[in-house]
Amino acid sequence: MRLRTAALLTTTLTAATLTPLALPATATAAPAKHADDFNGDGYRDYATPQSGEGNKGGSVHVTFGTANGPGTRTQVVDQDSPGVPGADERGDSWAEGTRVAADFDRDGYGDLAVSAVGEKVGRNRGQGSVTVLWGSPTGLKGGTEIPNKAPGARKAFGYGLATGDFNGDGRPDLAATNGGAVYVYKGGISRSGVGGSVQRLAKRGLSPDDLIAGRVTKDRATDLVVVGQVIRDWKETGDAWFVKGGTTLKPGATLRLGAYADSTSGVIADFDKNGYGDLALGNYADAKYKGAVAVWRGGRNGPGTATRLTQGTPGVAGAPEKGDRFGGSVSAGDTNGDGYPDLAVGASSEDVGGTRDGGGVHVLRGGAGGLKGAGSKWFARDSAGIPGAPSEGDRFGSTVRLRDTDLDGYADLYAHGEVDPVRLPGSPSGIKNSGVTRVEYGIVEGFLQ
Repeated sequence: MRLRTAALLTTTLTAATLTPLALPATATAAPAKHADDFNGDGYRDYATPQSGEGNKGGSVHVTFGTANGPGTRTQVVDQDSPGVPGADERGDSWAEGTRVAADFDRDGYGDLAVSAVGEKVGRNRGQGSVTVLWGSPTGLKGGTEIPNKAPGARKAFGYGLATGDFNGDGRPDLAATNGGAVYVYKGGISRSGVGGSVQRLAKRGLSPDDLIAGRVTKDRATDLVVVGQVIRDWKETGDAWFVKGGTTLKPGATLRLGAYADSTSGVIADFDKNGYGDLALGNYADAKYKGAVAVWRGGRNGPGTATRLTQGTPGVAGAPEKGDRFGGSVSAGDTNGDGYPDLAVGASSEDVGGTRDGGGVHVLRGGAGGLKGAGSKWFARDSAGIPGAPSEGDRFGSTVRLRDTDLDGYADLYAHGEVDPVRLPGSPSGIKNSGVTRVEYGIVEGFLQ
């Protein structure tokens, strides 16, 4: 059973100024300002997966946010927690893969949807399940199982998840992969179940893995990009399939990705500020794992032209080398406050200073012409101000996140490796080497985009 890592991203990340909110749990409460604010205090929280040990099936470790970023108060939720459907069983892989957040019941508390792709249901091994955990003043409390519209063995329901207002009715919806199709649960998701309609999306020959949600066009509905495997001439390649949001979601254009692994990392952000969201899709398997980022520019009817960024793009440090895995993790945010989202790109297997697989992170600048290599920055363990030294197999940059955790208006860079995850602060000049701090191991993986 293939399990995705926490590097997979399913929604757009933008830097935002956070202000404390006090939201009562009543029917008249405003929806949560931040989808991942599970206790309604106005600060984004962090949901880190924890693998099941022994006979356990996995859990999610929540660290509650503060005005200064991750705090000290935590919570652990698994299938043995009160009100959570199912049972904590070995091999479930519960909450270990995709996790997405939305205030589904619009009560002022963010909710968390998690999958258990290894869950056995009846005689169906690996059928999978999806559960929404409900936010409350004390954090996540209880859950509701999403109905499986096409049960079957080894379908890994929920391997890919995404949230957004896909039908434009003002309520959060949920999209989930299930075997060779995607099912979109439109609104009506509450503690008592799913009351809205469900639309099935499928494209002949495409086996969906990853879902990326965001506004590509200028209408009110969230759009969806389905990324997956296609077999061509006996070779596994990849496609990104655009589906336009609306009352009925409508299939659109397809972008060929070339060589493809079983997972990608992508975000939708308006890198050129023309009002249309652009898809930045990292494909670490491209060109014998040299890696690449495809940028598919948004437009009135969906994405149109595409460009390809690599370590051979002018202005990008280094050179494309076999096995670098450039694009294994990507994240978007405005690091210098100019209004244009920038893009962090991990190259986790880059050799650094002669150290094999030391890894590093590129930060590419957004601007009027979109993402460019010019003015990009490179950070690795041998960069001034970063704690530690390059070590073999560290794979620094295997997970990257851009988020304004100190509320100064600039997105900070969080980079995860095998040792000493770090935070590099944003500034008017972008990400800087000074003021770098170590962060708790596992926190970076808990950032939802």
